[in-house]
Amino acid sequence: MIAIITLIATILLPPLGVAMKHGLDRDFWINLILTIIFFVPGLLHGLYVNYLR
Repeated sequence: MIAIITLIATILLPPLGVAMKHGLDRDFWINLILTIIFFVPGLLHGLYVNYLR
């Protein structure tokens, strides 16, 4: 159940999904900057960090 909630959070607000899985570490800050610049790079980075790495 928590995996589904994390996936939904990653899709809707990528930094929240990354923070839920990894905390406020380096990946969160990179994702936050990418999401502020443009949403799609933040989304792709969030999915990569949470599910492919």
